[in-house]
Amino acid sequence: MLRYLVFAMVLSVSTAHAVELHHVEVRRGTDGLSPVSLALNNDAGEAIACSADIAHWYSVELATVDPGAEIRIELWFEPETGTYSVLNDKRENLPVERLWCGFEGRAYATRAQIVLERTALPTERPVSCGGTANRLSCG
Repeated sequence: MLRYLVFAMVLSVSTAHAVELHHVEVRRGTDGLSPVSLALNNDAGEAIACSADIAHWYSVELATVDPGAEIRIELWFEPETGTYSVLNDKRENLPVERLWCGFEGRAYATRAQIVLERTALPTERPVSCGGTANRLSCG
């Protein structure tokens, strides 16, 4: 019995795949980028939370907005690639794949995506969010 267990373990180790890691150059600062300010108005009856998906598995919270309030979310746009970015505390560029808002406390389940134009470059874009208790709507 032990012999079969050892044999199975040896077989499972031989099918493992190695992963080669590569250095990734992280862009810092805003040189060559244009500022874009989203003027986000919360017309919903409760607070909303807005986040940016910056990788398939990771998102960063950008802002929480009280009912009836307006805030600005600062993004940075690279015209050559059509990429929007947010800056972290080290001023590293975090490319935004998707920007969305939802009701605070259940933001993901009630989210509405905010479409980012990848070709035009507005310096300020008004966005108004409202909706029902089950789903936020932003446009």
